[in-house]
Amino acid sequence: MSARPIGIGSAAPRTLITNADLESVHDTSDEWIRTRTGIQERRVLVHDGTRPVLEQTAEGGEVETEQPETLRTLGIEAARNALEMADKSPEEIDLVICATSSPDDLFGDAPSIAAAIGCKKGTVAFDLTAACSGFLFGTVTASQFMASGSVTNALVIGADALTRWVDWDDRNSCILFGDGAGAMVLTNEDNEEESDSNCGILGYSLHSNGAGYKDLKCIYQGEPKKISTPGDGTVVHDGSYGLMSMNGRNVYAFATREVPTVLKEAMDEAGITVDDVDHLLLHQANIRIMEVVADRLGIPMEKVITNLYKYGNTSAASIPLALDEAVRSGKVKKGDIIACAGFGAGLSWGAAILKWG
Repeated sequence: MSARPIGIGSAAPRTLITNADLESVHDTSDEWIRTRTGIQERRVLVHDGTRPVLEQTAEGGEVETEQPETLRTLGIEAARNALEMADKSPEEIDLVICATSSPDDLFGDAPSIAAAIGCKKGTVAFDLTAACSGFLFGTVTASQFMASGSVTNALVIGADALTRWVDWDDRNSCILFGDGAGAMVLTNEDNEEESDSNCGILGYSLHSNGAGYKDLKCIYQGEPKKISTPGDGTVVHDGSYGLMSMNGRNVYAFATREVPTVLKEAMDEAGITVDDVDHLLLHQANIRIMEVVADRLGIPMEKVITNLYKYGNTSAASIPLALDEAVRSGKVKKGDIIACAGFGAGLSWGAAILKWG
């Protein structure tokens, strides 16, 4: 049974921060940022931001209210957009996976997003954490449920708000990240068009190496708090995390070394060659990484899907954000083969070959 992608959607915060805005707080320039990263602007969730949100009521109806703009509300909007393109109702979704490293709820956002969009009671919904590889790992995970026959339709969401954990005093890292959400609907229902019956996930390859976690991490950093217990009392922790830290040089070397290899592994499993690839879609981390990977694979930049310049690195959201634009603009068409790769903290990396439709 194939996990066929049939709908894609995305959402981004309203607040825009341009390179020019960052010039006012750091010794940097728009040209310096653009030439080294390919980023011109990014969207960020802010403390007092709001957005209209359409949610399912307990009575089965829908109501639109102005709510604080959060990762959850972005996920809801992206999911609804994907369902609309897929022509699927929320009641038809059997599985919801939210790939995120920065949920609004530490216990997971997927169940509340599933409820908000109107999924049936009992729909399996859970979060998956694999940082910038999260959406790709989540998509492959959903496909395994579908291969077993236990799931017919799945919704995979990639959503992150890493600007919450960025050190805004560090000019080398704060320029890179933005917030956003993307979602994709997968189905294993038979396609009436026989010519498209082979669409879906044609092959994949996933890896991780925990020895490299030190190069990109956000570590628990609880504050001590004394509670009244017999004797001298007990010291516990108030939960919090430190700011994200990254060794950019090492991450760049890791990505440019491993991503071409994992893409070739996925192509081999799919039984295709580079010549069969219509589009290359990489995690939107840095334009230089994309250029090196494309060059090492022998894929021209004209085939590379990117909107990095508008959003920056949105972690698990970056692949669906870029794919949504490419599908809606007509760049990606039914039957096109897309070679996708995610990479990032963990360290983790993986690739999947998708045939759209």
